[in-house]
Amino acid sequence: MKKTFTIILLIAAAAPLRAQDTAPLDKLADDFWTWRARYAPFNGDDVPRIERPGGMRDWSRASIDNRRKDLTEFEARWKKIDANKWPIAKQVDYRLIGSALSRVRWELDVNPGWRRDPTFYIGQTLTALGEALTVPAPYDEARSREILTRIDNIPSILEQGMQNLQKPPAPFARVAAQALENIRPHLHQMASALAKSTTLKEDELYATTDRASDALEKYRIFLQQSIPSLPNETALGRDAYVFFLKKVALMPYSPEELLAMGRQEWSRAVAFEAYEANRNKKVPPLKIADNIDNWIKDAAAKELQVREFLESNDILTVPDWVQHYTLRSTPEYLRAVGFSETDDFTSPSRLNENCIRYVPEPSQNLGYFWRATAMDPRPICVHEGIPGHYFQLCLSWKHENPIRRHYYDSGANEGIGFYAEEMMLQAGLFDDSPHTREIIYNFMRLRALRVEVDVKLALGQFKLNEAAKYLHDKVPMDDQTARQEAIAFATGPGQAISYQIGKLQIVKFLADARMKQSDRFSLRAFHDFVWKNGNIPVSLQRWEYLGDASEVPK
Repeated sequence: MKKTFTIILLIAAAAPLRAQDTAPLDKLADDFWTWRARYAPFNGDDVPRIERPGGMRDWSRASIDNRRKDLTEFEARWKKIDANKWPIAKQVDYRLIGSALSRVRWELDVNPGWRRDPTFYIGQTLTALGEALTVPAPYDEARSREILTRIDNIPSILEQGMQNLQKPPAPFARVAAQALENIRPHLHQMASALAKSTTLKEDELYATTDRASDALEKYRIFLQQSIPSLPNETALGRDAYVFFLKKVALMPYSPEELLAMGRQEWSRAVAFEAYEANRNKKVPPLKIADNIDNWIKDAAAKELQVREFLESNDILTVPDWVQHYTLRSTPEYLRAVGFSETDDFTSPSRLNENCIRYVPEPSQNLGYFWRATAMDPRPICVHEGIPGHYFQLCLSWKHENPIRRHYYDSGANEGIGFYAEEMMLQAGLFDDSPHTREIIYNFMRLRALRVEVDVKLALGQFKLNEAAKYLHDKVPMDDQTARQEAIAFATGPGQAISYQIGKLQIVKFLADARMKQSDRFSLRAFHDFVWKNGNIPVSLQRWEYLGDASEVPK
């Protein structure tokens, strides 16, 4: 009898995980992602855009208190689940949801932009509007009403912002006030250009836009009058920054380790750029596209070349159902708003549509990234399109595991985009264009410097103007782009490190996989796994792929 009982226990221990065992996590994930779509704040980044239910949004203190209550309940449900004996893949899902919950705690309490950052409310108003306008026109009745709702929502959100802000840093207030200069004529230009692309009545659109303009001008005056009494300190602080690294991004590094990694990569990038420039002394320089039509045609042809290169060189599987990364002239209404990344990666329900990157007219006065793109569209295609963000997001949105379909944090996403640039350079994509290789190395300089600027701004070792000048001098880059970068890093700590540190994590992951699998290693199989699971922190990916949890923070 004793022997029979022992056999039964062994059989039970070896039994596969049953659906009902993970049901609490699956239900929690479904409830959380639905809730997150309703309440996630807008921001200027393009990767974390998600499909959201329409309607008015509320940033009142009562609404924020309710979100905090909801989050506490989600956290309690998560902590009750014991995933320790689950297969690694399901433990990864469990940690992913824990990280997503920590992201919300970060937004509400650790780095509360709603309380300390006046630019946050530009994000919830004008960025939200700009994001709606990146979806290509014409707009049907439902999209037209949502655009109008977002314009109509601007006064109430700004009123709530003026009540919520508690002694925000003066540099943040100054940046927000400057961003709203001449906002009324910009919105009028938007409304005039937009009207014919919607089903809205012009009088209704213009009246709603006027009310929004009034509210934005009032908000600007409020900020200007507040600036003299506001503190100048912008640093978030070490404890908060470490919370982001360990709890949200699931990175195993300290701020000091990040700085060392960034400095080493910057030196490497400068050296490689110097080698390339010396090699290319007699090579004619790249030319900027002579007109926007030729630029768009060139980009379309080269996107097809990139796809063929990936397949023919056994680098990455590109399914036929994935549509194309395309350039398009920026419509006047989107140009007038100007508070959003000007692209549309599509979304889970729009996978049959092309991705669009809206571009300005080519000229010698283009900023840092636009100038590079106008000379050769491939670097931005590789980072943003295929095999970059657009392609990676499409694969993630079709993941058979619903827990993994949702964006969570850009450490892996941006790491993949940056990794793709250098990987494709080493694979030979840019062998036909020596000066394009210089562009890639200069991009590497920027991404390495972003680590230092991000960390030092968060820890109080850089002020905003110092960070902008540092980027301007060290990349180098134009003043406006350097200032925009510094502002984004100061108000959103942790995002700028994601490119460089994410890439380094992927490179180490690849090296460890290559050594462990030896002759069985397949670059295509490795990349297919990383891209498909690109919404998941790299430390979790390597745990699942290699069975190595050493880089997952405890």
